[in-house]
Amino acid sequence: MEQRLGKYDIRGILGKGAMGTVYDARDPIIDRRVAIKTLTLPDSADTEAQDELERFKREAQAAGRLTHRNIVGVFDYGETDTLAYIVMEFVDGKSLKEVLEKHERFPVAETVRIMEGLLEGLQFSHERGVVHRDIKPANVMLTLDRQVKIADFGIARIESSSMTQAGTIMGTPAYMSPEQFMGQTVDPRSDVFSTGVLRYQLLTGERPFDGGLTAIMHKVLNTEPPPPSQLAVTAPAALDAVVR
Repeated sequence: MEQRLGKYDIRGILGKGAMGTVYDARDPIIDRRVAIKTLTLPDSADTEAQDELERFKREAQAAGRLTHRNIVGVFDYGETDTLAYIVMEFVDGKSLKEVLEKHERFPVAETVRIMEGLLEGLQFSHERGVVHRDIKPANVMLTLDRQVKIADFGIARIESSSMTQAGTIMGTPAYMSPEQFMGQTVDPRSDVFSTGVLRYQLLTGERPFDGGLTAIMHKVLNTEPPPPSQLAVTAPAALDAVVR
């Protein structure tokens, strides 16, 4: 493992994914702990990997223009001979995905508070011309003091950008909006739809649209899931309309 990346001191590994590694690091100049997401620079002939690099750069561009308490901050972007990297705020906490996979359930008041933080971050993002397009439990972080932070703007659509065109399906199927499935241009309403799916899951422990890709697509485009209060006795009927 490299001990330095650019000016940053590498302290350990936070996680590994299909595309690269996320490091625990320190900015020695201002003595700040950061997370550094890396991506191996692709061969120029590998068009799929080149697309991945463009999405990686877009994440830095999208999140870099957003400074908000409910959005994971991006501080820097750089490249070495072999790697591209994004330097981000270090979030001491876990994702909603990790919480849900342990079958932990939140009290209703806590789900409302989580949604308020998520929606505040999205409103800030949307007002600045950035649509996230991949709101899901893995991309919503909870700090140790329970603050909500939106992560991973890798497939964001940026107003005035030609990098994300209509006709391309991108996102995570169980949380995708109808217009994403139909390959239409997305706008802020797509993030609101995905947030509604997440809200449903927090209230009931179930996703409203589940199954394989084709089944999910059919359900999203053609069906209305049962109200949360029908699935969970703890879900207030008053929130059914909010979720819908």
